Amino acid sequence: MTLAPTLRSPYDSMMTPPTILLVEDDGALRTLTARALRQSGFNVLTAATGAEMWVTLKETPVQLIVLDIMLPGTSGFDLFRKLRRESDVPIIFVSARGSEEDRVLGLELGADDYLAKPFSTRELAARVSAVLRRGGGSETGMDTGADGRATDVIRFDGWQVSLARRELRSSSGAIVDLTGAEFDLLSTFLGYPQRVLGRERLMELSRSRIGDSSDRSIDVLVSRLRRKLQAEGGEPPIITVRGVGYMFKAEVTRD
Repeated sequence: MTLAPTLRSPYDSMMTPPTILLVEDDGALRTLTARALRQSGFNVLTAATGAEMWVTLKETPVQLIVLDIMLPGTSGFDLFRKLRRESDVPIIFVSARGSEEDRVLGLELGADDYLAKPFSTRELAARVSAVLRRGGGSETGMDTGADGRATDVIRFDGWQVSLARRELRSSSGAIVDLTGAEFDLLSTFLGYPQRVLGRERLMELSRSRIGDSSDRSIDVLVSRLRRKLQAEGGEPPIITVRGVGYMFKAEVTRD
């Protein structure tokens, strides 16, 4: 089975609200959360188990999945791994397991966000909107050139980044898959090249809201991004400034 949901911004059209799939085994919480998301303007489908999730995804393309970790039969982490082999649809974890270890595991797997229970339905709706904006390319913080037009393409060390398409290409032209949080982090580094940025400042600038803004959370994000930038060989452009934060050392040019 191949899943190929079409990602779109929640603000593209008032007539076509984004479709969210909520996977939650607690019936009362599922009903409450789905109602709140619908009131926030989303089209919401629901599933109580992993099996129901697969049936729904086979029948209907969705723009984002809100996935509970503690599900009957299989864990949300296992479902996430299988989803990532077949689709790049954004995924937000929700779980009563709010420990730092669980949040970091979600980060390392590549989740777009992680929200611990109990949570505010308003906060969940806000996070869904933020992830969809990142996926749809809205509010990417594109700079403008001297003529006032948007600066879309950024280059460094043979790499090419398109802010409009939220796309990273290696020197060989291959597209490198990045999660929403990874792309936001890279965009932030590119906006402040050869400047030292502290961890809290990085989280603030990149608008990444996975788990919390702990040092370990941002360290995991940086580590993931480094590995992907190092896959082509050579030294990654992100260096650690001990006791302070990180710096993007490469020279950056903009088209």
